[in-house]
Amino acid sequence: MAVSNKAADGYEAAEAMCPYRLVLEHVTSRWGVLVLIELLERSYRFGELRRAIDSFGRGVSEKMLTQTLQTLERDGLVHRDAKPVIPPRVDYSLTELGREAAEQVRSLALWTNERMADVDRARGAYDEARALRARAS
Repeated sequence: MAVSNKAADGYEAAEAMCPYRLVLEHVTSRWGVLVLIELLERSYRFGELRRAIDSFGRGVSEKMLTQTLQTLERDGLVHRDAKPVIPPRVDYSLTELGREAAEQVRSLALWTNERMADVDRARGAYDEARALRARAS
């Protein structure tokens, strides 16, 4: 799919203004997180990676996985190894930079899992207080 010049120019302008934010978005995106965590374990072929991500209960489309892998590859986090065999074989793995990012993302994911009960309690308290304020108004 071709990106219009206006859209591409807007993306490039945003990247130039705040490149850190864009990399953070790539690493912490819905699919970026899962790709990085899965690739920490081993390299994957495209179909294997898609099935591994689907095992989290979230079905990723072929298009979204392709876009995510291309973005992470462009950022230097994922290595794409296309082997000249028939049928074609492409493996995806983490670069050293990608491994560092993936370890950080995995730590955050583990923290979220460990502290989910606290988050649920905080949400309940917030919702209850908000409902009380709404009734009092």
